[in-house]
Amino acid sequence: MRRIKKYLLLIITVIMLASCSAIKYPDEIKSNLKEARKNKKQLKIAIRYFHSKGDSLQLDALYYLLNNMSDHSFVEMALYDSNKVEIPWNVLDHKNYDEAESAMNELEVEHGELNWAVKERKKDINTISADFLIDNIELAFEAWREKPWAQNYSYDVFKEYILPYRGSNEPIESWRSWRGYFLEDFKDIEKQMENPDDPIEAARLINTNLKDWFKFDPLFYLNPTDQGLFEMLKNKIGRCEDMTNITIYAMRANGIPVTSDYTPHWADTGNNHAWNSIVLPDGKIIPFMGSEANPGDYSLGHRLAKAYRKMFSEQKNNLVFKLQEGEKAPAWLAGKSYMDVTPDYTNVHDVTFTLDYEIPDSTNFAYLCVFNSGKWKAIHWSEIQNGKVTFTDMGVNIVYLPMFYVHKELEPAGKPFILMKNGDLRFLEGDGNYEETELVSVTKKIFDKATEFKKVVFLDEGEVYELFYWDDEWKSLGKQTATSEPFIYKNVPKKHLLWLVKEGSKEEERIFIYDNNKQRWW
Repeated sequence: MRRIKKYLLLIITVIMLASCSAIKYPDEIKSNLKEARKNKKQLKIAIRYFHSKGDSLQLDALYYLLNNMSDHSFVEMALYDSNKVEIPWNVLDHKNYDEAESAMNELEVEHGELNWAVKERKKDINTISADFLIDNIELAFEAWREKPWAQNYSYDVFKEYILPYRGSNEPIESWRSWRGYFLEDFKDIEKQMENPDDPIEAARLINTNLKDWFKFDPLFYLNPTDQGLFEMLKNKIGRCEDMTNITIYAMRANGIPVTSDYTPHWADTGNNHAWNSIVLPDGKIIPFMGSEANPGDYSLGHRLAKAYRKMFSEQKNNLVFKLQEGEKAPAWLAGKSYMDVTPDYTNVHDVTFTLDYEIPDSTNFAYLCVFNSGKWKAIHWSEIQNGKVTFTDMGVNIVYLPMFYVHKELEPAGKPFILMKNGDLRFLEGDGNYEETELVSVTKKIFDKATEFKKVVFLDEGEVYELFYWDDEWKSLGKQTATSEPFIYKNVPKKHLLWLVKEGSKEEERIFIYDNNKQRWW
Protein backbone atom coordinates (compact mmCIF):
# COMPACT_ATOMS: atom_id res chain seq x y z
CA MET A 1 0.00 0.00 0.00
CA ARG A 2 2.87 2.38 0.84
CA ARG A 3 4.37 1.69 -2.61
CA ILE A 4 1.08 2.46 -4.36
CA LYS A 5 0.64 5.73 -2.44
CA LYS A 6 4.18 6.70 -3.40
CA TYR A 7 3.41 6.01 -7.07
CA LEU A 8 0.17 7.98 -6.99
CA LEU A 9 1.86 11.00 -5.40
CA LEU A 10 4.67 10.91 -7.92
CA ILE A 11 2.26 10.43 -10.83
CA ILE A 12 0.29 13.51 -9.78
CA THR A 13 3.54 15.48 -9.53
CA VAL A 14 4.67 14.26 -12.94
CA ILE A 15 1.39 15.23 -14.57
CA MET A 16 1.67 18.72 -13.09
CA LEU A 17 5.25 19.09 -14.32
CA ALA A 18 4.42 17.70 -17.75
CA SER A 19 2.69 20.90 -18.74
CA CYS A 20 6.02 22.71 -18.29
CA SER A 21 8.26 20.27 -20.17
CA ALA A 22 6.87 18.19 -23.03
CA ILE A 23 8.36 14.73 -23.66
CA LYS A 24 9.65 13.92 -27.12
CA TYR A 25 8.37 10.43 -27.86
CA PRO A 26 10.30 8.04 -30.16
CA ASP A 27 8.46 7.31 -33.43
CA GLU A 28 7.60 3.74 -32.37
CA ILE A 29 6.07 5.01 -29.14
CA LYS A 30 3.94 7.49 -31.07
CA SER A 31 2.50 4.53 -32.99
CA ASN A 32 1.86 2.68 -29.73
CA LEU A 33 0.03 5.66 -28.28
CA LYS A 34 -2.13 5.93 -31.38
CA GLU A 35 -3.00 2.23 -31.22
CA ALA A 36 -3.88 2.54 -27.52
CA ARG A 37 -6.77 4.89 -28.33
CA LYS A 38 -8.63 5.75 -25.10
CA ASN A 39 -5.90 4.08 -23.05
CA LYS A 40 -3.30 6.56 -24.34
CA LYS A 41 -3.53 8.58 -21.12
CA GLN A 42 -2.48 5.61 -19.02
CA LEU A 43 0.56 4.91 -21.18
CA LYS A 44 1.58 8.57 -21.08
CA ILE A 45 1.37 8.58 -17.27
CA ALA A 46 3.77 5.62 -17.12
CA ILE A 47 6.15 7.28 -19.60
CA ARG A 48 6.13 10.55 -17.63
CA TYR A 49 6.78 8.66 -14.40
CA PHE A 50 9.98 6.99 -15.64
CA HIS A 51 11.06 10.04 -17.65
CA SER A 52 10.83 12.16 -14.50
CA LYS A 53 12.54 9.52 -12.37
CA GLY A 54 15.60 9.67 -14.63
CA ASP A 55 16.39 5.92 -14.70
CA SER A 56 17.23 5.43 -18.40
CA LEU A 57 17.12 1.61 -18.17
CA GLN A 58 13.66 1.62 -16.62
CA LEU A 59 12.39 4.01 -19.29
CA ASP A 60 13.93 1.78 -21.94
CA ALA A 61 12.22 -1.23 -20.31
CA LEU A 62 8.87 0.56 -20.53
CA TYR A 63 9.45 1.35 -24.19
CA TYR A 64 10.39 -2.30 -24.77
CA LEU A 65 7.09 -3.45 -23.28
CA LEU A 66 5.07 -0.90 -25.24
CA ASN A 67 6.81 -1.69 -28.52
CA ASN A 68 6.00 -5.39 -28.19
CA MET A 69 2.58 -5.15 -26.56
CA SER A 70 0.39 -5.06 -29.67
CA ASP A 71 -0.09 -8.83 -30.04
CA HIS A 72 -0.63 -9.59 -26.35
CA SER A 73 -4.07 -9.89 -24.83
CA PHE A 74 -6.42 -11.76 -22.54
CA VAL A 75 -8.48 -14.17 -24.59
CA GLU A 76 -11.70 -15.49 -23.07
CA MET A 77 -13.10 -18.58 -24.79
CA ALA A 78 -16.67 -19.89 -24.71
CA LEU A 79 -18.73 -22.79 -26.04
CA TYR A 80 -20.99 -22.11 -29.03
CA ASP A 81 -23.46 -24.20 -31.00
CA SER A 82 -23.70 -24.18 -34.80
CA ASN A 83 -25.91 -21.06 -34.66
CA LYS A 84 -23.22 -19.15 -32.71
CA VAL A 85 -25.34 -19.24 -29.55
CA GLU A 86 -23.22 -19.40 -26.39
CA ILE A 87 -23.80 -22.47 -24.24
CA PRO A 88 -23.13 -21.78 -20.53
CA TRP A 89 -20.23 -23.82 -19.15
CA ASN A 90 -18.25 -23.73 -15.92
CA VAL A 91 -15.69 -26.50 -15.60
CA LEU A 92 -15.62 -26.12 -11.81
CA ASP A 93 -19.23 -27.32 -11.63
CA HIS A 94 -17.76 -30.81 -12.06
CA LYS A 95 -15.61 -32.92 -9.73
CA ASN A 96 -13.25 -34.42 -12.28
CA TYR A 97 -12.48 -34.74 -15.99
CA ASP A 98 -14.67 -37.80 -16.58
CA GLU A 99 -17.70 -36.12 -15.00
CA ALA A 100 -17.07 -32.92 -16.98
CA GLU A 101 -16.61 -34.83 -20.24
CA SER A 102 -19.87 -36.69 -19.63
CA ALA A 103 -21.65 -33.37 -19.03
CA MET A 104 -20.11 -31.95 -22.19
CA ASN A 105 -21.38 -34.96 -24.16
CA GLU A 106 -24.88 -34.42 -22.74
CA LEU A 107 -24.76 -30.81 -23.87
CA GLU A 108 -23.87 -31.92 -27.40
CA VAL A 109 -26.80 -34.34 -27.42
CA GLU A 110 -29.04 -31.42 -26.45
CA HIS A 111 -27.54 -28.66 -28.62
CA GLY A 112 -25.69 -30.46 -31.41
CA GLU A 113 -21.97 -30.08 -32.12
CA LEU A 114 -20.30 -27.51 -29.87
CA ASN A 115 -17.07 -25.64 -30.50
CA TRP A 116 -14.81 -23.34 -28.51
CA ALA A 117 -14.46 -19.85 -29.95
CA VAL A 118 -13.18 -16.46 -28.79
CA LYS A 119 -15.80 -14.68 -26.70
CA GLU A 120 -13.75 -11.62 -25.84
CA ARG A 121 -10.25 -10.36 -26.53
CA LYS A 122 -8.89 -7.59 -24.32
CA LYS A 123 -5.75 -6.22 -25.91
CA ASP A 124 -3.13 -5.09 -23.41
CA ILE A 125 -2.39 -1.91 -25.35
CA ASN A 126 -6.04 -0.84 -24.90
CA THR A 127 -6.56 -1.90 -21.30
CA ILE A 128 -3.32 -1.95 -19.28
CA SER A 129 -3.03 0.66 -16.53
CA ALA A 130 -0.16 2.97 -15.64
CA ASP A 131 -0.13 1.63 -12.07
CA PHE A 132 0.26 -1.93 -13.33
CA LEU A 133 3.12 -1.01 -15.70
CA ILE A 134 4.95 1.04 -13.08
CA ASP A 135 4.58 -1.65 -10.43
CA ASN A 136 5.73 -4.38 -12.83
CA ILE A 137 8.85 -2.49 -13.91
CA GLU A 138 9.83 -1.29 -10.44
CA LEU A 139 9.54 -4.76 -8.89
CA ALA A 140 11.26 -6.48 -11.83
CA PHE A 141 14.26 -4.17 -11.49
CA GLU A 142 14.27 -4.61 -7.72
CA ALA A 143 14.61 -8.39 -8.09
CA TRP A 144 17.19 -8.16 -10.90
CA ARG A 145 19.37 -5.68 -9.04
CA GLU A 146 19.10 -7.17 -5.55
CA LYS A 147 18.81 -10.96 -5.83
CA PRO A 148 22.32 -12.46 -5.69
CA TRP A 149 21.68 -15.10 -8.38
CA ALA A 150 20.43 -12.42 -10.80
CA GLN A 151 23.66 -10.42 -10.85
CA ASN A 152 25.23 -12.33 -13.75
CA TYR A 153 22.32 -11.84 -16.14
CA SER A 154 22.53 -9.24 -18.90
CA TYR A 155 19.96 -6.54 -19.48
CA ASP A 156 18.90 -8.28 -22.71
CA VAL A 157 18.12 -11.50 -20.82
CA PHE A 158 16.34 -9.46 -18.16
CA LYS A 159 14.12 -7.75 -20.74
CA GLU A 160 12.97 -10.98 -22.39
CA TYR A 161 12.78 -13.41 -19.48
CA ILE A 162 12.27 -11.43 -16.26
CA LEU A 163 10.56 -8.15 -17.19
CA PRO A 164 7.42 -9.37 -19.09
CA TYR A 165 4.24 -9.20 -17.06
CA ARG A 166 2.38 -12.17 -18.56
CA GLY A 167 3.05 -15.81 -19.43
CA SER A 168 0.38 -16.48 -22.08
CA ASN A 169 -3.15 -15.15 -22.68
CA GLU A 170 -4.20 -15.08 -19.04
CA PRO A 171 -6.10 -12.11 -17.55
CA ILE A 172 -4.14 -9.20 -16.10
CA GLU A 173 -5.40 -8.92 -12.55
CA SER A 174 -5.05 -5.54 -10.88
CA TRP A 175 -6.24 -6.79 -7.48
CA ARG A 176 -2.64 -7.58 -6.49
CA SER A 177 0.70 -7.78 -8.27
CA TRP A 178 2.02 -11.30 -8.80
CA ARG A 179 5.49 -9.82 -8.52
CA GLY A 180 4.76 -8.35 -5.12
CA TYR A 181 3.01 -11.51 -3.97
CA PHE A 182 5.84 -13.90 -4.83
CA LEU A 183 8.63 -11.47 -3.92
CA GLU A 184 7.16 -11.36 -0.42
CA ASP A 185 6.38 -15.09 -0.37
CA PHE A 186 10.02 -16.01 -1.00
CA LYS A 187 11.74 -13.07 0.69
CA ASP A 188 13.89 -15.31 2.91
CA ILE A 189 14.88 -17.86 0.28
CA GLU A 190 18.55 -16.78 0.26
CA LYS A 191 18.86 -17.94 3.88
CA GLN A 192 17.92 -21.48 2.80
CA MET A 193 20.55 -21.69 0.05
CA GLU A 194 24.02 -23.20 0.15
CA ASN A 195 25.06 -20.97 -2.76
CA PRO A 196 22.97 -17.80 -3.07
CA ASP A 197 24.61 -17.06 -6.44
CA ASP A 198 23.11 -20.20 -8.02
CA PRO A 199 19.85 -19.55 -9.93
CA ILE A 200 19.22 -23.29 -10.30
CA GLU A 201 19.24 -23.83 -6.54
CA ALA A 202 16.87 -20.88 -6.11
CA ALA A 203 14.58 -22.26 -8.82
CA ARG A 204 14.51 -25.71 -7.21
CA LEU A 205 13.54 -24.25 -3.84
CA ILE A 206 10.75 -22.13 -5.32
CA ASN A 207 9.42 -24.96 -7.47
CA THR A 208 9.45 -27.36 -4.54
CA ASN A 209 7.15 -24.93 -2.74
CA LEU A 210 4.82 -24.71 -5.76
CA LYS A 211 4.66 -28.50 -6.00
CA ASP A 212 3.24 -28.62 -2.48
CA TRP A 213 0.06 -26.77 -3.35
CA PHE A 214 -0.51 -26.40 -7.11
CA LYS A 215 -1.29 -29.54 -9.12
CA PHE A 216 -2.05 -30.64 -12.65
CA ASP A 217 -5.65 -31.70 -13.23
CA PRO A 218 -6.99 -32.85 -16.63
CA LEU A 219 -10.30 -31.25 -15.65
CA PHE A 220 -8.85 -27.97 -16.94
CA TYR A 221 -8.47 -29.39 -20.44
CA LEU A 222 -12.15 -28.44 -20.61
CA ASN A 223 -11.42 -24.87 -19.49
CA PRO A 224 -9.50 -23.40 -22.45
CA THR A 225 -9.10 -19.91 -20.97
CA ASP A 226 -5.79 -19.62 -19.11
CA GLN A 227 -6.13 -18.74 -15.42
CA GLY A 228 -4.82 -15.64 -13.72
CA LEU A 229 -3.04 -15.60 -10.35
CA PHE A 230 -6.22 -15.09 -8.30
CA GLU A 231 -7.90 -18.09 -9.95
CA MET A 232 -4.85 -20.31 -9.46
CA LEU A 233 -4.45 -19.37 -5.80
CA LYS A 234 -8.13 -20.20 -5.31
CA ASN A 235 -8.40 -23.37 -7.42
CA LYS A 236 -4.90 -24.79 -6.82
CA ILE A 237 -5.22 -26.91 -9.97
CA GLY A 238 -4.79 -26.30 -13.68
CA ARG A 239 -3.49 -27.61 -16.98
CA CYS A 240 0.06 -27.39 -18.32
CA GLU A 241 -0.25 -23.73 -19.37
CA ASP A 242 -1.43 -22.77 -15.88
CA MET A 243 1.44 -24.69 -14.30
CA THR A 244 4.00 -22.95 -16.49
CA ASN A 245 2.41 -19.54 -15.88
CA ILE A 246 2.36 -19.73 -12.09
CA THR A 247 5.97 -20.91 -12.22
CA ILE A 248 6.90 -17.97 -14.43
CA TYR A 249 5.24 -15.63 -11.91
CA ALA A 250 7.12 -17.07 -8.93
CA MET A 251 10.50 -17.26 -10.69
CA ARG A 252 10.49 -13.94 -12.55
CA ALA A 253 9.23 -12.15 -9.43
CA ASN A 254 12.46 -13.30 -7.82
CA GLY A 255 14.80 -12.40 -10.66
CA ILE A 256 15.10 -15.90 -12.22
CA PRO A 257 14.78 -15.91 -16.03
CA VAL A 258 12.28 -18.67 -16.77
CA THR A 259 10.47 -19.41 -20.02
CA SER A 260 7.51 -21.41 -21.19
CA ASP A 261 8.52 -23.76 -24.00
CA TYR A 262 5.98 -25.94 -25.80
CA THR A 263 5.19 -28.25 -28.66
CA PRO A 264 1.88 -27.49 -30.37
CA HIS A 265 1.48 -31.14 -31.42
CA TRP A 266 3.36 -34.21 -30.24
CA ALA A 267 4.75 -36.26 -33.14
CA ASP A 268 4.06 -39.76 -31.78
CA THR A 269 0.85 -39.29 -29.78
CA GLY A 270 -2.09 -36.90 -29.45
CA ASN A 271 -2.37 -33.58 -27.65
CA ASN A 272 0.35 -30.99 -26.97
CA HIS A 273 2.48 -29.91 -24.05
CA ALA A 274 4.03 -26.88 -22.36
CA TRP A 275 6.82 -26.87 -19.80
CA ASN A 276 9.31 -24.44 -18.25
CA SER A 277 13.00 -23.85 -18.84
CA ILE A 278 15.44 -21.82 -16.81
CA VAL A 279 17.90 -19.71 -18.80
CA LEU A 280 21.46 -19.81 -17.48
CA PRO A 281 23.87 -16.84 -17.71
CA ASP A 282 25.77 -18.59 -20.54
CA GLY A 283 22.57 -18.95 -22.59
CA LYS A 284 22.04 -22.66 -22.00
CA ILE A 285 18.65 -23.86 -20.81
CA ILE A 286 17.54 -26.50 -18.33
CA PRO A 287 13.97 -27.77 -18.83
CA PHE A 288 11.68 -28.56 -15.92
CA MET A 289 7.97 -28.86 -15.22
CA GLY A 290 6.69 -26.08 -13.02
CA SER A 291 4.78 -27.37 -9.97
CA GLU A 292 5.78 -30.94 -10.85
CA ALA A 293 9.49 -31.63 -11.51
CA ASN A 294 12.57 -29.54 -10.67
CA PRO A 295 15.40 -28.51 -13.02
CA GLY A 296 17.59 -31.57 -13.54
CA ASP A 297 14.77 -34.01 -12.69
CA TYR A 298 12.69 -33.70 -15.85
CA SER A 299 12.60 -35.11 -19.36
CA LEU A 300 10.01 -34.99 -22.12
CA GLY A 301 7.96 -38.14 -22.54
CA HIS A 302 7.27 -38.11 -26.30
CA ARG A 303 8.93 -37.36 -29.62
CA LEU A 304 9.29 -33.72 -30.65
CA ALA A 305 8.96 -32.52 -34.20
CA LYS A 306 9.20 -28.92 -33.02
CA ALA A 307 9.71 -27.04 -29.77
CA TYR A 308 8.87 -23.36 -29.54
CA ARG A 309 9.29 -20.70 -26.87
CA LYS A 310 6.71 -18.12 -25.84
CA MET A 311 8.39 -14.75 -26.18
CA PHE A 312 7.19 -11.29 -25.25
CA SER A 313 9.03 -9.55 -28.07
CA GLU A 314 7.89 -9.83 -31.66
CA GLN A 315 10.05 -12.23 -33.68
CA LYS A 316 10.43 -10.52 -37.04
CA ASN A 317 11.43 -13.71 -38.86
CA ASN A 318 8.12 -15.38 -38.05
CA LEU A 319 5.71 -16.37 -40.78
CA VAL A 320 3.15 -13.65 -40.01
CA PHE A 321 5.61 -10.95 -41.14
CA LYS A 322 6.10 -12.68 -44.49
CA LEU A 323 2.50 -13.42 -45.50
CA GLN A 324 1.11 -11.51 -48.45
CA GLU A 325 -1.93 -9.30 -47.87
CA GLY A 326 -4.98 -11.51 -47.44
CA GLU A 327 -2.91 -14.68 -47.13
CA LYS A 328 -3.74 -16.89 -44.17
CA ALA A 329 -1.72 -19.38 -42.13
CA PRO A 330 -2.76 -22.28 -39.87
CA ALA A 331 -3.81 -21.09 -36.40
CA TRP A 332 -0.89 -20.52 -34.03
CA LEU A 333 1.74 -20.34 -36.83
CA ALA A 334 0.48 -16.82 -37.52
CA GLY A 335 1.64 -15.65 -34.09
CA LYS A 336 4.18 -12.85 -33.73
CA SER A 337 5.84 -13.82 -30.47
CA TYR A 338 7.20 -17.35 -30.56
CA MET A 339 10.72 -18.63 -31.28
CA ASP A 340 11.94 -21.98 -32.60
CA VAL A 341 14.11 -23.72 -29.98
CA THR A 342 13.94 -27.31 -31.28
CA PRO A 343 17.76 -27.84 -31.30
CA ASP A 344 17.73 -27.29 -27.53
CA TYR A 345 15.70 -30.49 -27.13
CA THR A 346 16.39 -33.04 -29.85
CA ASN A 347 18.52 -33.96 -32.86
CA VAL A 348 17.45 -32.02 -35.93
CA HIS A 349 17.99 -31.82 -39.67
CA ASP A 350 16.89 -29.34 -42.32
CA VAL A 351 14.49 -30.93 -44.79
CA THR A 352 14.78 -29.80 -48.42
CA PHE A 353 12.93 -31.24 -51.41
CA THR A 354 11.07 -30.26 -54.58
CA LEU A 355 7.28 -30.23 -54.44
CA ASP A 356 5.87 -32.62 -57.04
CA TYR A 357 2.25 -31.56 -56.51
CA GLU A 358 0.73 -28.61 -58.34
CA ILE A 359 1.05 -25.44 -56.27
CA PRO A 360 -2.36 -23.72 -55.84
CA ASP A 361 -2.73 -20.14 -57.07
CA SER A 362 -1.54 -17.44 -54.69
CA THR A 363 0.14 -20.02 -52.46
CA ASN A 364 3.56 -18.91 -51.31
CA PHE A 365 4.15 -21.26 -48.38
CA ALA A 366 4.04 -24.97 -47.64
CA TYR A 367 3.68 -26.63 -44.26
CA LEU A 368 5.12 -29.73 -42.69
CA CYS A 369 2.56 -31.65 -40.61
CA VAL A 370 2.55 -34.39 -37.98
CA PHE A 371 -0.26 -36.86 -37.31
CA ASN A 372 -1.91 -35.99 -34.01
CA SER A 373 -5.30 -37.09 -32.61
CA GLY A 374 -6.58 -38.33 -35.96
CA LYS A 375 -5.55 -35.30 -38.03
CA TRP A 376 -2.55 -33.92 -39.89
CA LYS A 377 -1.53 -30.74 -38.06
CA ALA A 378 0.91 -28.08 -39.23
CA ILE A 379 4.08 -27.90 -37.17
CA HIS A 380 6.41 -25.75 -39.35
CA TRP A 381 6.42 -23.68 -42.54
CA SER A 382 8.63 -22.92 -45.53
CA GLU A 383 8.50 -20.36 -48.28
CA ILE A 384 8.18 -21.98 -51.72
CA GLN A 385 11.04 -20.91 -53.98
CA ASN A 386 11.15 -22.25 -57.53
CA GLY A 387 9.08 -25.21 -56.44
CA LYS A 388 11.46 -26.09 -53.60
CA VAL A 389 10.94 -25.93 -49.85
CA THR A 390 13.30 -26.06 -46.88
CA PHE A 391 11.95 -26.81 -43.42
CA THR A 392 14.57 -25.90 -40.84
CA ASP A 393 15.57 -27.83 -37.71
CA MET A 394 13.08 -30.69 -37.88
CA GLY A 395 13.05 -33.41 -35.21
CA VAL A 396 14.19 -36.80 -36.52
CA ASN A 397 12.67 -40.28 -36.57
CA ILE A 398 9.24 -38.82 -37.30
CA VAL A 399 6.65 -39.18 -40.08
CA TYR A 400 5.79 -35.89 -41.79
CA LEU A 401 3.33 -34.86 -44.50
CA PRO A 402 3.91 -31.71 -46.61
CA MET A 403 0.70 -29.73 -47.09
CA PHE A 404 -0.68 -26.50 -48.54
CA TYR A 405 -3.10 -24.22 -46.70
CA VAL A 406 -5.97 -23.35 -49.05
CA HIS A 407 -9.28 -21.72 -48.04
CA LYS A 408 -8.37 -22.28 -44.38
CA GLU A 409 -7.91 -26.01 -44.93
CA LEU A 410 -4.78 -28.15 -45.16
CA GLU A 411 -4.42 -30.26 -48.29
CA PRO A 412 -1.61 -32.61 -49.38
CA ALA A 413 1.42 -31.12 -51.10
CA GLY A 414 3.29 -34.41 -51.42
CA LYS A 415 3.72 -37.90 -50.05
CA PRO A 416 4.35 -38.63 -46.37
CA PHE A 417 7.93 -39.45 -45.43
CA ILE A 418 10.05 -40.50 -42.49
CA LEU A 419 12.87 -38.15 -41.54
CA MET A 420 15.57 -40.65 -40.62
CA LYS A 421 18.15 -40.04 -37.88
CA ASN A 422 20.86 -39.40 -40.48
CA GLY A 423 18.73 -36.80 -42.28
CA ASP A 424 17.61 -39.03 -45.17
CA LEU A 425 13.98 -38.93 -46.29
CA ARG A 426 12.12 -42.24 -46.71
CA PHE A 427 9.01 -41.45 -48.74
CA LEU A 428 5.97 -43.65 -48.09
CA GLU A 429 4.50 -43.67 -51.59
CA GLY A 430 4.03 -47.38 -52.31
CA ASP A 431 5.59 -49.50 -55.04
CA GLY A 432 2.48 -50.90 -56.71
CA ASN A 433 2.70 -54.20 -54.85
CA TYR A 434 0.47 -55.73 -52.19
CA GLU A 435 0.98 -57.88 -49.11
CA GLU A 436 -0.84 -59.73 -46.37
CA THR A 437 -0.65 -58.13 -42.91
CA GLU A 438 -1.17 -59.47 -39.41
CA LEU A 439 -2.28 -56.73 -37.04
CA VAL A 440 -2.43 -56.96 -33.24
CA SER A 441 -2.73 -53.41 -31.90
CA VAL A 442 -3.69 -49.80 -32.61
CA THR A 443 -0.66 -48.34 -30.85
CA LYS A 444 2.79 -49.36 -29.68
CA LYS A 445 2.83 -52.07 -27.00
CA ILE A 446 5.55 -53.87 -25.05
CA PHE A 447 5.50 -57.56 -25.84
CA ASP A 448 6.26 -60.30 -23.32
CA LYS A 449 9.21 -62.39 -24.56
CA ALA A 450 7.61 -65.51 -23.11
CA THR A 451 4.88 -65.27 -25.74
CA GLU A 452 7.18 -64.93 -28.74
CA PHE A 453 5.65 -68.01 -30.41
CA LYS A 454 2.12 -66.68 -30.10
CA LYS A 455 1.29 -63.09 -30.92
CA VAL A 456 -0.43 -61.22 -28.11
CA VAL A 457 -3.46 -59.33 -29.37
CA PHE A 458 -4.17 -55.88 -27.92
CA LEU A 459 -7.63 -55.48 -29.44
CA ASP A 460 -11.00 -55.31 -27.69
CA GLU A 461 -12.92 -58.49 -28.50
CA GLY A 462 -16.27 -57.83 -30.13
CA GLU A 463 -15.35 -54.30 -31.21
CA VAL A 464 -15.28 -53.27 -34.85
CA TYR A 465 -12.06 -51.88 -36.36
CA GLU A 466 -11.33 -50.34 -39.75
CA LEU A 467 -7.96 -50.30 -41.52
CA PHE A 468 -6.98 -47.32 -43.67
CA TYR A 469 -4.02 -46.54 -45.92
CA TRP A 470 -2.87 -43.05 -46.92
CA ASP A 471 -3.08 -42.07 -50.57
CA ASP A 472 -3.65 -38.29 -50.45
CA GLU A 473 -6.46 -39.16 -48.06
CA TRP A 474 -7.34 -42.04 -45.75
CA LYS A 475 -8.79 -44.87 -47.86
CA SER A 476 -10.53 -47.84 -46.26
CA LEU A 477 -9.30 -51.41 -46.55
CA GLY A 478 -12.37 -52.75 -44.77
CA LYS A 479 -13.74 -53.46 -41.31
CA GLN A 480 -13.27 -56.46 -39.02
CA THR A 481 -14.59 -57.50 -35.62
CA ALA A 482 -11.90 -58.26 -33.06
CA THR A 483 -11.40 -61.76 -31.60
CA SER A 484 -8.51 -63.23 -29.62
CA GLU A 485 -6.61 -63.68 -32.88
CA PRO A 486 -4.75 -61.05 -34.94
CA PHE A 487 -6.52 -59.29 -37.78
CA ILE A 488 -5.51 -60.64 -41.17
CA TYR A 489 -5.78 -58.13 -44.00
CA LYS A 490 -4.89 -59.27 -47.51
CA ASN A 491 -4.03 -57.08 -50.48
CA VAL A 492 -2.67 -54.21 -48.39
CA PRO A 493 -0.66 -51.74 -50.52
CA LYS A 494 3.01 -52.12 -49.63
CA LYS A 495 5.15 -49.23 -48.34
CA HIS A 496 2.13 -47.11 -47.48
CA LEU A 497 1.24 -45.44 -44.20
CA LEU A 498 -1.49 -47.41 -42.34
CA TRP A 499 -3.97 -46.58 -39.59
CA LEU A 500 -6.16 -49.04 -37.66
CA VAL A 501 -9.09 -47.34 -35.91
CA LYS A 502 -11.69 -48.69 -33.51
CA GLU A 503 -15.24 -47.70 -34.39
CA GLY A 504 -16.47 -44.86 -32.18
CA SER A 505 -13.02 -44.08 -30.76
CA LYS A 506 -11.50 -40.62 -30.26
CA GLU A 507 -9.05 -41.45 -33.09
CA GLU A 508 -6.01 -41.49 -30.82
CA GLU A 509 -4.78 -44.65 -32.57
CA ARG A 510 -1.30 -44.27 -34.06
CA ILE A 511 -0.16 -44.52 -37.65
CA PHE A 512 2.25 -47.33 -38.63
CA ILE A 513 3.99 -49.04 -41.50
CA TYR A 514 4.16 -52.80 -42.00
CA ASP A 515 7.82 -53.74 -42.05
CA ASN A 516 9.37 -57.23 -41.77
CA ASN A 517 5.97 -58.69 -40.86
CA LYS A 518 5.54 -56.28 -37.95
CA GLN A 519 3.68 -53.06 -37.22
CA ARG A 520 6.18 -50.25 -36.82
CA TRP A 521 4.72 -47.28 -35.01
CA TRP A 522 5.02 -43.56 -35.67
